[in-house]
Amino acid sequence: MPAVKAGSRPPWVGLAAAVWVQIATGASGNFPLYSPALKSVLGYNQRQIALLGVANTIGDNFGMLPGVVCNRLTPWVVLLIGAASCFVGYGVIWLAVSQTVDFLPYQALWIASCIATNAGAWLGTGVLVTNMRNFPYSRGTVAGILKGYIGLSVAVYTQIYTGVLHSSSTNLLLFLTLGVPAICLATMYFVRPCTPAEGDDPSEHNHFLFTQITSVLLSIYLLLSTFFNDMISVNKSVTYILFSIMVLLLLSPLAIPLKMTLFPNKKSGILSSSESSDQLTQDDRDKSEQLLSVSSSSTNLGSLQELDDSSDVDILLAEGEGAVQLKKKRRPKRGEDFTFREAFIKADFWLLFFVFFLSVGSGVTVFNNLAQIGVAAGVDGTTILVCVFSFCNFVGRLGGGSVSEYYVRSKMLPRSFWMAFTQIIMVMTYFLFSLGLKGTLYASTALLGFCYGVQFSVLVPTASELFGLKHFGIIYNFMLFGSPISTLLLSGTVAGYIYDEETEKQGGVKCVGPSCFGLTFLVLAGVCSLSSLLSMILTLRIRPVYRMLYSSGSFRLPRSSDC
Repeated sequence: MPAVKAGSRPPWVGLAAAVWVQIATGASGNFPLYSPALKSVLGYNQRQIALLGVANTIGDNFGMLPGVVCNRLTPWVVLLIGAASCFVGYGVIWLAVSQTVDFLPYQALWIASCIATNAGAWLGTGVLVTNMRNFPYSRGTVAGILKGYIGLSVAVYTQIYTGVLHSSSTNLLLFLTLGVPAICLATMYFVRPCTPAEGDDPSEHNHFLFTQITSVLLSIYLLLSTFFNDMISVNKSVTYILFSIMVLLLLSPLAIPLKMTLFPNKKSGILSSSESSDQLTQDDRDKSEQLLSVSSSSTNLGSLQELDDSSDVDILLAEGEGAVQLKKKRRPKRGEDFTFREAFIKADFWLLFFVFFLSVGSGVTVFNNLAQIGVAAGVDGTTILVCVFSFCNFVGRLGGGSVSEYYVRSKMLPRSFWMAFTQIIMVMTYFLFSLGLKGTLYASTALLGFCYGVQFSVLVPTASELFGLKHFGIIYNFMLFGSPISTLLLSGTVAGYIYDEETEKQGGVKCVGPSCFGLTFLVLAGVCSLSSLLSMILTLRIRPVYRMLYSSGSFRLPRSSDC
Protein backbone atom coordinates (compact mmCIF):
# COMPACT_ATOMS: atom_id res chain seq x y z
CA MET A 1 0.00 0.00 0.00
CA PRO A 2 1.83 3.06 -1.26
CA ALA A 3 0.62 5.37 1.48
CA VAL A 4 2.03 3.12 4.18
CA LYS A 5 5.66 2.47 4.90
CA ALA A 6 6.34 -1.25 5.10
CA GLY A 7 7.78 -2.58 8.30
CA SER A 8 10.94 -4.71 8.51
CA ARG A 9 9.34 -7.55 10.45
CA PRO A 10 8.33 -10.84 8.76
CA PRO A 11 4.72 -10.90 7.49
CA TRP A 12 3.65 -14.10 9.25
CA VAL A 13 2.02 -12.35 12.22
CA GLY A 14 -0.16 -10.44 9.74
CA LEU A 15 -1.10 -13.68 7.98
CA ALA A 16 -2.08 -15.31 11.29
CA ALA A 17 -4.23 -12.28 12.18
CA ALA A 18 -5.71 -12.33 8.68
CA VAL A 19 -7.04 -15.84 9.35
CA TRP A 20 -9.31 -14.46 12.08
CA VAL A 21 -10.33 -11.50 9.95
CA GLN A 22 -11.22 -13.86 7.11
CA ILE A 23 -13.41 -15.88 9.45
CA ALA A 24 -15.15 -12.61 10.34
CA THR A 25 -15.40 -11.77 6.64
CA GLY A 26 -17.46 -14.90 6.03
CA ALA A 27 -20.34 -13.62 8.17
CA SER A 28 -22.44 -13.14 5.03
CA GLY A 29 -22.50 -16.92 4.64
CA ASN A 30 -24.82 -17.17 7.65
CA PHE A 31 -27.83 -16.11 5.60
CA PRO A 32 -29.20 -19.69 5.24
CA LEU A 33 -29.04 -20.02 9.05
CA TYR A 34 -31.19 -17.00 9.88
CA SER A 35 -33.27 -16.68 6.68
CA PRO A 36 -35.96 -19.12 8.01
CA ALA A 37 -36.42 -16.73 10.97
CA LEU A 38 -36.92 -13.83 8.57
CA LYS A 39 -39.59 -15.86 6.83
CA SER A 40 -41.41 -17.04 9.95
CA VAL A 41 -41.10 -13.98 12.20
CA LEU A 42 -41.57 -11.30 9.55
CA GLY A 43 -43.83 -13.27 7.18
CA TYR A 44 -41.80 -12.82 3.98
CA ASN A 45 -42.39 -15.01 0.91
CA GLN A 46 -39.62 -16.86 -0.93
CA ARG A 47 -39.13 -14.14 -3.52
CA GLN A 48 -38.59 -11.55 -0.78
CA ILE A 49 -36.14 -13.89 0.95
CA ALA A 50 -34.32 -14.41 -2.36
CA LEU A 51 -34.05 -10.64 -2.84
CA LEU A 52 -32.60 -10.30 0.66
CA GLY A 53 -30.09 -12.93 -0.40
CA VAL A 54 -29.28 -10.74 -3.39
CA ALA A 55 -28.78 -7.81 -0.99
CA ASN A 56 -26.32 -10.01 0.93
CA THR A 57 -24.41 -10.73 -2.24
CA ILE A 58 -24.41 -7.10 -3.39
CA GLY A 59 -23.06 -5.89 -0.07
CA ASP A 60 -20.47 -8.65 0.15
CA ASN A 61 -19.12 -7.96 -3.33
CA PHE A 62 -19.45 -4.18 -3.63
CA GLY A 63 -15.79 -3.53 -2.99
CA MET A 64 -14.99 -0.72 -5.42
CA LEU A 65 -14.75 1.84 -2.62
CA PRO A 66 -12.57 -0.40 -0.39
CA GLY A 67 -10.45 -1.13 -3.47
CA VAL A 68 -9.77 2.58 -3.97
CA VAL A 69 -9.38 3.39 -0.27
CA CYS A 70 -6.91 0.57 0.45
CA ASN A 71 -4.27 2.41 -1.62
CA ARG A 72 -4.74 5.61 0.39
CA LEU A 73 -5.38 4.50 3.97
CA THR A 74 -3.60 2.13 6.34
CA PRO A 75 -5.07 -1.40 6.61
CA TRP A 76 -6.31 -0.89 10.16
CA VAL A 77 -8.53 1.99 9.03
CA VAL A 78 -10.02 -0.22 6.30
CA LEU A 79 -10.73 -2.93 8.89
CA LEU A 80 -12.23 -0.40 11.28
CA ILE A 81 -14.70 0.73 8.61
CA GLY A 82 -15.63 -2.92 8.02
CA ALA A 83 -16.23 -3.51 11.73
CA ALA A 84 -18.49 -0.45 11.95
CA SER A 85 -20.46 -1.58 8.88
CA CYS A 86 -20.99 -5.02 10.45
CA PHE A 87 -22.19 -3.50 13.73
CA VAL A 88 -24.73 -1.19 12.08
CA GLY A 89 -26.09 -3.61 9.48
CA TYR A 90 -26.51 -6.73 11.57
CA GLY A 91 -27.71 -4.59 14.46
CA VAL A 92 -30.72 -3.45 12.43
CA ILE A 93 -31.53 -7.03 11.34
CA TRP A 94 -31.27 -8.19 14.97
CA LEU A 95 -33.69 -5.46 16.07
CA ALA A 96 -36.23 -6.75 13.53
CA VAL A 97 -35.89 -10.50 14.16
CA SER A 98 -35.81 -10.12 17.95
CA GLN A 99 -38.85 -7.83 17.61
CA THR A 100 -37.11 -5.24 19.76
CA VAL A 101 -38.44 -2.81 17.18
CA ASP A 102 -42.07 -3.60 16.35
CA PHE A 103 -41.98 -2.74 12.66
CA LEU A 104 -39.21 -2.16 10.16
CA PRO A 105 -40.09 -1.83 6.46
CA TYR A 106 -38.76 -4.42 4.04
CA GLN A 107 -36.68 -1.77 2.26
CA ALA A 108 -34.91 -0.92 5.53
CA LEU A 109 -33.93 -4.58 6.05
CA TRP A 110 -32.75 -4.82 2.45
CA ILE A 111 -30.45 -1.82 2.93
CA ALA A 112 -29.32 -3.14 6.32
CA SER A 113 -28.39 -6.46 4.68
CA CYS A 114 -26.27 -4.59 2.12
CA ILE A 115 -24.51 -2.61 4.85
CA ALA A 116 -23.94 -5.67 7.05
CA THR A 117 -22.40 -7.82 4.36
CA ASN A 118 -20.45 -4.92 2.86
CA ALA A 119 -18.28 -5.31 5.94
CA GLY A 120 -16.91 -8.41 4.23
CA ALA A 121 -15.73 -6.31 1.28
CA TRP A 122 -13.81 -3.95 3.57
CA LEU A 123 -12.35 -6.71 5.73
CA GLY A 124 -11.51 -9.02 2.82
CA THR A 125 -9.89 -6.25 0.76
CA GLY A 126 -7.81 -5.04 3.69
CA VAL A 127 -6.25 -8.42 4.53
CA LEU A 128 -6.07 -9.84 1.00
CA VAL A 129 -4.34 -6.87 -0.65
CA THR A 130 -1.93 -6.49 2.28
CA ASN A 131 -0.92 -10.16 2.35
CA MET A 132 -0.69 -10.50 -1.44
CA ARG A 133 1.82 -7.65 -1.36
CA ASN A 134 3.63 -9.14 1.63
CA PHE A 135 4.03 -12.47 -0.25
CA PRO A 136 4.33 -11.40 -3.93
CA TYR A 137 6.08 -14.63 -4.98
CA SER A 138 3.43 -16.98 -3.53
CA ARG A 139 0.20 -15.37 -4.68
CA GLY A 140 -1.71 -18.55 -5.47
CA THR A 141 -0.85 -20.15 -2.14
CA VAL A 142 -1.72 -17.03 -0.13
CA ALA A 143 -4.99 -16.56 -2.03
CA GLY A 144 -5.89 -20.21 -1.48
CA ILE A 145 -5.24 -20.03 2.27
CA LEU A 146 -7.08 -16.76 2.88
CA LYS A 147 -9.99 -17.55 0.59
CA GLY A 148 -10.09 -21.03 2.11
CA TYR A 149 -10.69 -19.64 5.57
CA ILE A 150 -13.57 -17.57 4.22
CA GLY A 151 -15.09 -20.76 2.83
CA LEU A 152 -14.50 -22.47 6.16
CA SER A 153 -16.05 -19.60 8.11
CA VAL A 154 -19.58 -20.87 7.43
CA ALA A 155 -18.72 -24.13 9.21
CA VAL A 156 -17.18 -22.13 12.09
CA TYR A 157 -20.35 -20.08 12.44
CA THR A 158 -22.47 -23.24 12.18
CA GLN A 159 -20.49 -24.74 15.07
CA ILE A 160 -21.08 -21.60 17.12
CA TYR A 161 -24.75 -21.47 16.08
CA THR A 162 -25.63 -25.06 16.95
CA GLY A 163 -23.43 -25.32 20.04
CA VAL A 164 -22.79 -22.10 21.92
CA LEU A 165 -25.83 -20.20 20.61
CA HIS A 166 -28.26 -23.17 20.84
CA SER A 167 -29.55 -22.81 17.25
CA SER A 168 -31.06 -19.40 17.96
CA SER A 169 -31.23 -17.03 14.99
CA THR A 170 -31.64 -14.07 17.36
CA ASN A 171 -28.48 -15.02 19.27
CA LEU A 172 -26.60 -15.53 16.00
CA LEU A 173 -27.52 -12.05 14.76
CA LEU A 174 -26.50 -10.57 18.12
CA PHE A 175 -23.15 -12.36 17.85
CA LEU A 176 -22.65 -10.97 14.34
CA THR A 177 -23.52 -7.49 15.65
CA LEU A 178 -21.09 -7.53 18.58
CA GLY A 179 -18.71 -10.47 18.27
CA VAL A 180 -17.47 -9.99 14.71
CA PRO A 181 -16.54 -6.30 15.19
CA ALA A 182 -14.74 -7.28 18.43
CA ILE A 183 -12.61 -9.80 16.51
CA CYS A 184 -11.71 -7.14 13.93
CA LEU A 185 -10.77 -4.59 16.60
CA ALA A 186 -8.54 -7.16 18.33
CA THR A 187 -6.60 -8.12 15.17
CA MET A 188 -6.50 -4.99 13.00
CA TYR A 189 -3.22 -3.72 14.49
CA PHE A 190 -1.35 -6.81 13.25
CA VAL A 191 -2.52 -6.63 9.61
CA ARG A 192 -0.05 -4.22 8.05
CA PRO A 193 2.48 -4.02 5.20
CA CYS A 194 5.77 -5.83 5.79
CA THR A 195 8.96 -6.20 3.83
CA PRO A 196 8.63 -9.30 1.60
CA ALA A 197 11.47 -11.77 1.19
CA GLU A 198 13.80 -11.19 -1.75
CA GLY A 199 12.88 -13.84 -4.31
CA ASP A 200 11.70 -17.29 -3.31
CA ASP A 201 12.39 -17.87 0.40
CA PRO A 202 12.95 -21.63 0.97
CA SER A 203 11.46 -21.46 4.47
CA GLU A 204 8.19 -20.05 3.09
CA HIS A 205 7.24 -23.41 1.60
CA ASN A 206 7.40 -25.17 4.98
CA HIS A 207 5.51 -22.36 6.70
CA PHE A 208 2.76 -22.37 4.09
CA LEU A 209 2.59 -26.17 4.27
CA PHE A 210 2.12 -25.99 8.04
CA THR A 211 -0.66 -23.41 7.66
CA GLN A 212 -2.40 -25.54 5.04
CA ILE A 213 -2.17 -28.69 7.16
CA THR A 214 -3.62 -26.97 10.22
CA SER A 215 -6.44 -25.49 8.15
CA VAL A 216 -7.26 -28.95 6.76
CA LEU A 217 -7.29 -30.38 10.30
CA LEU A 218 -9.64 -27.57 11.31
CA SER A 219 -11.96 -28.29 8.40
CA ILE A 220 -12.09 -32.03 9.17
CA TYR A 221 -12.71 -31.29 12.83
CA LEU A 222 -15.56 -28.89 12.03
CA LEU A 223 -17.20 -31.40 9.69
CA LEU A 224 -17.01 -34.26 12.19
CA SER A 225 -18.13 -32.15 15.15
CA THR A 226 -21.11 -30.81 13.20
CA PHE A 227 -22.23 -34.34 12.33
CA PHE A 228 -21.65 -35.35 15.96
CA ASN A 229 -23.78 -32.50 17.29
CA ASP A 230 -26.51 -33.22 14.76
CA MET A 231 -26.79 -36.91 15.63
CA ILE A 232 -26.16 -36.84 19.38
CA SER A 233 -27.45 -34.43 21.98
CA VAL A 234 -24.48 -33.23 24.05
CA ASN A 235 -24.40 -31.27 27.29
CA LYS A 236 -23.01 -27.78 27.69
CA SER A 237 -19.60 -28.85 29.01
CA VAL A 238 -18.92 -31.01 25.93
CA THR A 239 -20.11 -28.18 23.67
CA TYR A 240 -17.65 -25.72 25.21
CA ILE A 241 -14.82 -28.25 24.97
CA LEU A 242 -15.52 -28.68 21.26
CA PHE A 243 -15.62 -24.90 20.88
CA SER A 244 -12.28 -24.52 22.68
CA ILE A 245 -10.61 -27.05 20.38
CA MET A 246 -11.87 -25.06 17.38
CA VAL A 247 -10.39 -21.84 18.82
CA LEU A 248 -7.01 -23.53 19.37
CA LEU A 249 -6.94 -24.73 15.76
CA LEU A 250 -7.75 -21.21 14.59
CA LEU A 251 -4.81 -19.92 16.65
CA SER A 252 -2.36 -22.45 15.17
CA PRO A 253 -0.95 -20.12 12.43
CA LEU A 254 0.55 -18.05 15.26
CA ALA A 255 2.98 -20.93 15.82
CA ILE A 256 5.00 -19.73 12.79
CA PRO A 257 5.91 -16.23 14.05
CA LEU A 258 6.35 -17.69 17.54
CA LYS A 259 8.83 -20.25 16.20
CA MET A 260 10.64 -17.57 14.18
CA THR A 261 10.97 -15.44 17.32
CA LEU A 262 12.21 -18.23 19.61
CA PHE A 263 14.40 -19.96 17.00
CA PRO A 264 15.50 -17.32 14.47
CA ASN A 265 17.08 -18.56 11.25
CA LYS A 266 20.41 -16.78 11.08
CA LYS A 267 20.93 -17.70 7.45
CA SER A 268 17.78 -15.94 6.35
CA GLY A 269 18.58 -12.76 8.30
CA ILE A 270 19.92 -9.49 6.98
CA LEU A 271 23.19 -9.70 5.06
CA SER A 272 26.35 -8.69 6.86
CA SER A 273 27.92 -5.38 5.95
CA SER A 274 30.63 -6.98 3.80
CA GLU A 275 28.14 -9.27 2.04
CA SER A 276 25.79 -6.35 1.54
CA SER A 277 28.59 -4.23 0.08
CA ASP A 278 29.70 -7.00 -2.26
CA GLN A 279 26.13 -7.60 -3.36
CA LEU A 280 25.56 -3.91 -3.99
CA THR A 281 28.77 -3.67 -5.99
CA GLN A 282 27.79 -6.66 -8.10
CA ASP A 283 24.28 -5.25 -8.63
CA ASP A 284 25.70 -1.91 -9.71
CA ARG A 285 28.11 -3.64 -12.11
CA ASP A 286 25.26 -5.63 -13.65
CA LYS A 287 23.17 -2.51 -14.06
CA SER A 288 26.11 -0.66 -15.66
CA GLU A 289 26.61 -3.44 -18.17
CA GLN A 290 22.90 -3.45 -18.95
CA LEU A 291 22.87 0.30 -19.55
CA LEU A 292 26.02 0.15 -21.72
CA SER A 293 24.41 -2.55 -23.86
CA VAL A 294 21.37 -0.35 -24.20
CA SER A 295 23.50 2.56 -25.43
CA SER A 296 25.04 0.43 -28.20
CA SER A 297 21.89 0.71 -30.29
CA SER A 298 20.04 3.92 -31.04
CA THR A 299 16.79 1.99 -31.25
CA ASN A 300 17.07 1.06 -27.58
CA LEU A 301 17.44 4.58 -26.21
CA GLY A 302 15.07 5.29 -23.36
CA SER A 303 14.31 1.63 -22.74
CA LEU A 304 13.72 2.13 -19.06
CA GLN A 305 9.98 2.02 -18.53
CA GLU A 306 9.65 4.66 -15.81
CA LEU A 307 12.39 6.86 -14.40
CA ASP A 308 10.49 7.08 -11.12
CA ASP A 309 10.65 3.30 -10.65
CA SER A 310 14.48 3.20 -11.00
CA SER A 311 16.83 3.50 -8.08
CA ASP A 312 19.13 6.48 -7.61
CA VAL A 313 22.02 4.32 -8.84
CA ASP A 314 20.16 3.64 -12.09
CA ILE A 315 19.54 7.33 -12.66
CA LEU A 316 23.15 8.40 -12.00
CA LEU A 317 24.60 5.67 -14.20
CA ALA A 318 22.13 6.40 -16.97
CA GLU A 319 22.88 10.11 -16.91
CA GLY A 320 26.64 9.50 -16.76
CA GLU A 321 26.62 7.27 -19.83
CA GLY A 322 24.09 9.41 -21.68
CA ALA A 323 22.27 6.19 -22.42
CA VAL A 324 18.71 7.12 -21.67
CA GLN A 325 16.27 9.76 -22.70
CA LEU A 326 13.05 10.72 -21.02
CA LYS A 327 10.07 9.66 -23.03
CA LYS A 328 6.36 9.30 -22.58
CA LYS A 329 5.23 6.34 -20.54
CA ARG A 330 4.19 3.41 -22.70
CA ARG A 331 1.11 1.34 -22.01
CA PRO A 332 1.77 -1.63 -19.71
CA LYS A 333 1.95 -5.15 -21.04
CA ARG A 334 0.07 -8.04 -19.46
CA GLY A 335 1.93 -9.07 -16.34
CA GLU A 336 2.88 -5.50 -15.45
CA ASP A 337 1.03 -2.99 -13.30
CA PHE A 338 -2.16 -1.63 -14.86
CA THR A 339 -4.28 1.21 -13.59
CA PHE A 340 -7.96 0.39 -13.39
CA ARG A 341 -8.64 2.50 -16.49
CA GLU A 342 -5.94 0.70 -18.47
CA ALA A 343 -7.22 -2.73 -17.43
CA PHE A 344 -10.85 -1.76 -18.10
CA ILE A 345 -10.31 -1.59 -21.88
CA LYS A 346 -8.57 -4.97 -22.15
CA ALA A 347 -10.36 -8.02 -23.58
CA ASP A 348 -8.76 -10.30 -20.97
CA PHE A 349 -10.22 -8.15 -18.20
CA TRP A 350 -13.76 -8.60 -19.52
CA LEU A 351 -13.29 -12.28 -20.27
CA LEU A 352 -12.22 -12.85 -16.67
CA PHE A 353 -15.11 -10.70 -15.44
CA PHE A 354 -17.78 -12.63 -17.35
CA VAL A 355 -16.26 -16.00 -16.42
CA PHE A 356 -16.64 -15.04 -12.75
CA PHE A 357 -19.99 -13.33 -13.38
CA LEU A 358 -21.58 -16.49 -14.77
CA SER A 359 -19.96 -19.26 -12.71
CA VAL A 360 -19.98 -17.73 -9.23
CA GLY A 361 -23.40 -16.12 -9.73
CA SER A 362 -24.90 -19.54 -10.37
CA GLY A 363 -23.18 -20.96 -7.28
CA VAL A 364 -24.41 -18.14 -5.03
CA THR A 365 -27.95 -18.72 -6.35
CA VAL A 366 -27.85 -22.30 -5.09
CA PHE A 367 -26.28 -21.37 -1.75
CA ASN A 368 -28.83 -18.62 -1.04
CA ASN A 369 -31.67 -21.08 -1.67
CA LEU A 370 -30.00 -24.08 -0.04
CA ALA A 371 -32.49 -24.24 2.85
CA GLN A 372 -35.47 -24.36 0.47
CA ILE A 373 -33.69 -26.78 -1.88
CA GLY A 374 -33.22 -29.15 1.08
CA VAL A 375 -36.88 -28.91 2.07
CA ALA A 376 -37.97 -29.53 -1.52
CA ALA A 377 -35.84 -32.69 -1.60
CA GLY A 378 -37.22 -33.92 1.75
CA VAL A 379 -34.37 -32.93 4.08
CA ASP A 380 -35.66 -31.58 7.40
CA GLY A 381 -32.63 -29.64 8.67
CA THR A 382 -30.18 -27.69 6.56
CA THR A 383 -27.32 -27.47 9.08
CA ILE A 384 -25.52 -30.49 7.61
CA LEU A 385 -26.05 -29.22 4.05
CA VAL A 386 -24.55 -25.85 4.94
CA CYS A 387 -21.62 -27.55 6.68
CA VAL A 388 -20.96 -29.89 3.72
CA PHE A 389 -21.02 -26.94 1.33
CA SER A 390 -18.68 -24.97 3.61
CA PHE A 391 -16.21 -27.84 4.01
CA CYS A 392 -16.01 -28.54 0.28
CA ASN A 393 -15.90 -24.82 -0.49
CA PHE A 394 -12.84 -24.63 1.78
CA VAL A 395 -11.20 -27.63 0.09
CA GLY A 396 -11.82 -26.05 -3.32
CA ARG A 397 -10.35 -22.72 -2.28
CA LEU A 398 -7.29 -24.20 -0.60
CA GLY A 399 -6.76 -26.86 -3.26
CA GLY A 400 -7.41 -24.49 -6.16
CA GLY A 401 -4.72 -22.09 -4.94
CA SER A 402 -2.14 -24.83 -4.27
CA VAL A 403 -2.78 -26.92 -7.40
CA SER A 404 -2.83 -23.90 -9.71
CA GLU A 405 0.40 -22.66 -8.07
CA TYR A 406 2.08 -26.01 -8.75
CA TYR A 407 1.06 -26.17 -12.40
CA VAL A 408 1.94 -22.57 -13.25
CA ARG A 409 5.44 -23.19 -11.90
CA SER A 410 5.98 -26.64 -13.41
CA LYS A 411 3.93 -26.46 -16.65
CA MET A 412 3.28 -22.70 -17.01
CA LEU A 413 -0.42 -23.63 -17.23
CA PRO A 414 -2.72 -20.61 -16.81
CA ARG A 415 -4.83 -20.75 -13.67
CA SER A 416 -8.00 -20.11 -15.68
CA PHE A 417 -7.71 -23.69 -16.98
CA TRP A 418 -8.89 -24.86 -13.55
CA MET A 419 -11.84 -22.51 -13.70
CA ALA A 420 -12.90 -24.11 -16.99
CA PHE A 421 -12.35 -27.62 -15.63
CA THR A 422 -14.45 -27.10 -12.50
CA GLN A 423 -17.17 -25.24 -14.42
CA ILE A 424 -17.71 -28.36 -16.55
CA ILE A 425 -18.16 -30.31 -13.29
CA MET A 426 -20.62 -27.63 -12.13
CA VAL A 427 -22.73 -28.18 -15.27
CA MET A 428 -23.04 -31.89 -14.47
CA THR A 429 -23.76 -31.04 -10.81
CA TYR A 430 -26.69 -28.80 -11.78
CA PHE A 431 -28.20 -31.65 -13.79
CA LEU A 432 -27.81 -33.82 -10.67
CA PHE A 433 -29.54 -31.14 -8.57
CA SER A 434 -32.42 -30.91 -11.05
CA LEU A 435 -33.44 -34.50 -10.24
CA GLY A 436 -34.51 -33.31 -6.77
CA LEU A 437 -33.51 -36.59 -5.10
CA LYS A 438 -32.69 -36.75 -1.40
CA GLY A 439 -30.09 -39.46 -2.00
CA THR A 440 -27.97 -37.30 -4.33
CA LEU A 441 -28.44 -33.96 -2.58
CA TYR A 442 -25.41 -34.21 -0.30
CA ALA A 443 -23.13 -35.38 -3.13
CA SER A 444 -24.24 -32.59 -5.46
CA THR A 445 -23.90 -30.01 -2.67
CA ALA A 446 -20.34 -31.22 -1.98
CA LEU A 447 -19.37 -31.06 -5.67
CA LEU A 448 -20.82 -27.60 -6.08
CA GLY A 449 -19.11 -26.32 -2.92
CA PHE A 450 -15.73 -27.59 -4.16
CA CYS A 451 -16.07 -26.11 -7.65
CA TYR A 452 -17.43 -22.83 -6.27
CA GLY A 453 -14.39 -22.53 -4.00
CA VAL A 454 -11.94 -23.08 -6.86
CA GLN A 455 -13.41 -20.13 -8.77
CA PHE A 456 -12.52 -17.71 -5.95
CA SER A 457 -9.03 -18.98 -5.22
CA VAL A 458 -8.07 -18.92 -8.91
CA LEU A 459 -9.56 -15.51 -9.70
CA VAL A 460 -7.40 -13.67 -7.13
CA PRO A 461 -3.90 -14.62 -8.37
CA THR A 462 -5.01 -14.57 -12.03
CA ALA A 463 -6.12 -10.93 -11.76
CA SER A 464 -2.89 -9.98 -9.98
CA GLU A 465 -0.68 -11.78 -12.51
CA LEU A 466 -2.38 -10.22 -15.52
CA PHE A 467 -2.77 -6.67 -14.17
CA GLY A 468 -0.25 -6.35 -11.32
CA LEU A 469 -0.51 -5.63 -7.60
CA LYS A 470 -0.28 -1.83 -7.59
CA HIS A 471 -4.01 -1.33 -8.27
CA PHE A 472 -5.06 -4.88 -7.46
CA GLY A 473 -7.61 -3.82 -4.84
CA ILE A 474 -9.94 -1.94 -7.19
CA ILE A 475 -9.46 -4.37 -10.11
CA TYR A 476 -10.21 -7.41 -7.97
CA ASN A 477 -13.25 -5.80 -6.33
CA PHE A 478 -14.68 -4.80 -9.69
CA MET A 479 -14.45 -8.47 -10.70
CA LEU A 480 -16.29 -9.45 -7.52
CA PHE A 481 -19.14 -7.09 -8.31
CA GLY A 482 -20.16 -9.41 -11.16
CA SER A 483 -21.41 -11.88 -8.58
CA PRO A 484 -24.31 -9.81 -7.12
CA ILE A 485 -25.44 -8.70 -10.57
CA SER A 486 -25.70 -12.29 -11.81
CA THR A 487 -27.26 -13.36 -8.49
CA LEU A 488 -29.92 -10.67 -8.87
CA LEU A 489 -30.81 -12.07 -12.29
CA LEU A 490 -30.55 -15.76 -11.41
CA SER A 491 -31.69 -15.90 -7.77
CA GLY A 492 -34.01 -12.94 -7.39
CA THR A 493 -35.67 -13.24 -10.79
CA VAL A 494 -35.41 -16.87 -11.94
CA ALA A 495 -35.16 -19.05 -8.79
CA GLY A 496 -37.48 -17.01 -6.55
CA TYR A 497 -40.14 -16.56 -9.23
CA ILE A 498 -40.20 -20.24 -10.24
CA TYR A 499 -40.31 -21.39 -6.59
CA ASP A 500 -43.25 -19.12 -5.70
CA GLU A 501 -45.14 -20.20 -8.83
CA GLU A 502 -44.72 -23.86 -7.95
CA THR A 503 -45.73 -23.19 -4.33
CA GLU A 504 -48.96 -21.59 -5.55
CA LYS A 505 -49.69 -24.58 -7.76
CA GLN A 506 -49.25 -26.94 -4.81
CA GLY A 507 -51.50 -24.75 -2.66
CA GLY A 508 -49.24 -24.83 0.40
CA VAL A 509 -46.70 -22.75 2.27
CA LYS A 510 -43.71 -24.82 1.18
CA CYS A 511 -42.86 -26.28 -2.21
CA VAL A 512 -41.94 -29.97 -2.28
CA GLY A 513 -40.54 -32.01 -5.16
CA PRO A 514 -38.13 -31.61 -8.09
CA SER A 515 -40.38 -29.10 -9.87
CA CYS A 516 -39.56 -26.42 -7.24
CA PHE A 517 -36.06 -25.82 -8.62
CA GLY A 518 -35.82 -28.19 -11.60
CA LEU A 519 -36.11 -25.50 -14.29
CA THR A 520 -33.80 -23.19 -12.32
CA PHE A 521 -31.04 -25.79 -12.32
CA LEU A 522 -31.36 -26.30 -16.07
CA VAL A 523 -30.93 -22.54 -16.56
CA LEU A 524 -27.89 -22.57 -14.28
CA ALA A 525 -26.39 -25.46 -16.26
CA GLY A 526 -26.72 -23.44 -19.47
CA VAL A 527 -25.17 -20.36 -17.85
CA CYS A 528 -22.23 -22.37 -16.53
CA SER A 529 -21.68 -24.00 -19.94
CA LEU A 530 -21.18 -20.55 -21.45
CA SER A 531 -18.81 -19.68 -18.60
CA SER A 532 -16.66 -22.76 -19.26
CA LEU A 533 -16.39 -21.81 -22.95
CA LEU A 534 -15.21 -18.30 -22.05
CA SER A 535 -12.69 -19.78 -19.59
CA MET A 536 -11.17 -21.90 -22.33
CA ILE A 537 -10.86 -18.87 -24.62
CA LEU A 538 -9.20 -16.88 -21.82
CA THR A 539 -6.77 -19.74 -21.13
CA LEU A 540 -5.60 -19.80 -24.74
CA ARG A 541 -5.21 -16.02 -24.82
CA ILE A 542 -3.09 -15.69 -21.67
CA ARG A 543 -0.86 -18.76 -22.14
CA PRO A 544 2.02 -16.57 -23.46
CA VAL A 545 1.81 -14.37 -20.35
CA TYR A 546 2.37 -17.35 -18.06
CA ARG A 547 5.24 -18.59 -20.20
CA MET A 548 6.90 -15.21 -19.67
CA LEU A 549 6.18 -14.97 -15.94
CA TYR A 550 7.09 -18.56 -15.01
CA SER A 551 9.68 -19.51 -17.64
CA SER A 552 12.34 -19.84 -14.91
CA GLY A 553 10.20 -22.19 -12.79
CA SER A 554 9.27 -19.48 -10.27
CA PHE A 555 7.44 -16.19 -10.48
CA ARG A 556 9.43 -13.38 -12.09
CA LEU A 557 8.26 -10.12 -10.56
CA PRO A 558 8.06 -7.49 -13.33
CA ARG A 559 10.26 -4.40 -12.80
CA SER A 560 7.27 -2.11 -12.95
CA SER A 561 5.52 -3.83 -10.06
CA ASP A 562 5.20 -1.68 -6.98
CA CYS A 563 4.62 -3.91 -3.98
